[in-house]
Amino acid sequence: MHHSILVSKYTAFKHLISSYIVNTLSTYTYSDKISCIEGKKITLSKGRDNNKVLYISGMALWLAKSHNQDPMEIASAIVSQLLETCGGVFIIQIVPPGWIYLELTHPLLATWLQSLAVGSLEKAEEQASRRDSEPPLGIERKREQGRKENLIQNSRCQISNPERLFAMQYVHARCCSLVWLAHREGLIKLREPLPDTSPALGNIIFTEQIPWLDCDEKLRLNHPDESHLITKLVQVVDDLVCSDDGSVNWERAGLNLSQAFENFWSKCRIWGEVKISSPELAKARLGLVMVTQSVLRFLLVEKLKVVALLEL
Repeated sequence: MHHSILVSKYTAFKHLISSYIVNTLSTYTYSDKISCIEGKKITLSKGRDNNKVLYISGMALWLAKSHNQDPMEIASAIVSQLLETCGGVFIIQIVPPGWIYLELTHPLLATWLQSLAVGSLEKAEEQASRRDSEPPLGIERKREQGRKENLIQNSRCQISNPERLFAMQYVHARCCSLVWLAHREGLIKLREPLPDTSPALGNIIFTEQIPWLDCDEKLRLNHPDESHLITKLVQVVDDLVCSDDGSVNWERAGLNLSQAFENFWSKCRIWGEVKISSPELAKARLGLVMVTQSVLRFLLVEKLKVVALLEL
């Protein structure tokens, strides 16, 4: 199973898992036209453990009622089929009375993080909303002078809390400054021209793969605040791709992501001793900064309709 192919097709993990369940249930029920298992209507809940990215499906319990069968037997049949098609993608477990747990493997998470770090959401944004292109950088910098007050003037939708918007803009700008600093110090290599000549960081590339995984194929990012930030990023991308706009409070989603980043940045250093003694960890943490910038920028521009400031 090539993780890069999966991630390129399904930016949101919820979308990926739903597609697998739809195909599996279609095989199990011998029908491709079951309205309740259309991909967009698959019900998946997220596990609350920040140390793993876990999705929980209750479809076996639902089918047990409609088919008058034991939910554990149905779950076993579904899992057997899933393992044939995606055994290398998820760690799958059946939990009584018939829940199906699907945990993302670390290599798949690493591929997803790499994709977002180099701008997969930026490419989707360019295709989906060319009409909402940002102003030139010179105009943008003039708008920055008013800081909090002008942030609201830049908005093309109603923002209920200026402080929340400023917190998101601040984190986005912080991410940008950290990326530029890393480029100047040779920790990463950005595509020319440098981002300070463009209103976006969508052109970031690296001379080599970010070392997300260690020699045991486990994520290097295993600090509690790193794991928490990753789970928040997964949730926001799921919401961006799979949810109707009216069902998500984008201000709250952006604020939660910003707070998760602040916690990560206060506890997980990149420079100093970490850069010297653990350069791979420093690069992985910098990659997480880039992923946060990419996701937060998409949320600001596409959902809140505001300029994603490069600096404050």
